[in-house]
Amino acid sequence: MYQIKLFNKISTVGTSRLDPAGYACSESAEDYDAILVRSAKLHDTAFPASCKCIARAGAGVNNIPLDRCAEEGIVVFNTPGANSNAVKELVICGLLLASRKIVQGANWVQSLAGTPEIGPAAEKGKATYAGPELMGKTLGVIGLGAIGWKVANAAVALGMNVVGYDPYLSDAAKAALDPSVQVVSLEQVFADADYVTVHVPLLDSTRGLIGADSIAKMKDGVRVVNFARGELVDTAAMDRALTEGKVAAYVCDFASEEMLAQPNAIVLPHLGASTPESEDNCAIMACDEVSDFLENGNIVNSVNFPAVSLGKKGASPRILVLTKGGTDAAALLSAQGASIVNKCEGKRGEYGALLADLDKAVEIGGEGVLASRLL
Repeated sequence: MYQIKLFNKISTVGTSRLDPAGYACSESAEDYDAILVRSAKLHDTAFPASCKCIARAGAGVNNIPLDRCAEEGIVVFNTPGANSNAVKELVICGLLLASRKIVQGANWVQSLAGTPEIGPAAEKGKATYAGPELMGKTLGVIGLGAIGWKVANAAVALGMNVVGYDPYLSDAAKAALDPSVQVVSLEQVFADADYVTVHVPLLDSTRGLIGADSIAKMKDGVRVVNFARGELVDTAAMDRALTEGKVAAYVCDFASEEMLAQPNAIVLPHLGASTPESEDNCAIMACDEVSDFLENGNIVNSVNFPAVSLGKKGASPRILVLTKGGTDAAALLSAQGASIVNKCEGKRGEYGALLADLDKAVEIGGEGVLASRLL
């Protein structure tokens, strides 16, 4: 029986896919085999030796200690694309909020409660809340992954011109992009865009991506939307740009004291993936990743180990070996007298993974072997 620790409420649409005869999901499990998590921070969590994997029901994994997990032989999964439609729709909403002063106008109308002839009074004040249309404007999309390409295509459907930047553009995303979307340099995005939206992971290299230098390269009156990660935008630089009018509006999904005090910013409470459909999709993908890993050893959508897959386990013994520093797992198996019938192996930085079907069951360990598991 596999024990699954729940660190957040996970949609039962996902957990119901785990056979109750083989899995037990609980918030109180102690010697658990796997973790299902959404936003709970795990950096201070001590994982038991039994923990083999963590699945994040969502895309961002900055709440998980990836390096420590790798060193402990714990595979970390995320669910790329599962919430992409939900975020795409909110980004389009954000573009409209940045343009049409919808929130400001709605708040003002609320203040008219009790006013005689409230209809004409509201109508009279509407000129204060005028804003430009999206059609014909240029949207710059930074990051054309699972969410970015959908945003780009939706913006094209709204009549916008779209330029995008992604140095790691996948073949699948490239094929999915509307042919009118121009993939250009980051400098060109900053120079051309009337609106900028960012869809990249939070890394040391992307922290503060939208900062004083990049804002200076943008058009005067640019409008910026951030539904990816708060730290991608230098809050102090954005505050100054909004106050000075360089940036006309900033819409984001991440609260900060500076932006709450900024009249030209609209701050939402991290609603990007807050749809029942998205929560179900993320839970389904996360639970499928966990069961496929525990039962078959397959690693799909890991963020700290390479992808390896041999499909469903057959009658032959199967072993998964996680290594570090170029350790030759196949050679270690051979030294134990096992012959490899079928294998898949890969590397991700200094970490490696070998999944192999064997002619007989053997166990290996030693220096450079982070984890070894017979299935």
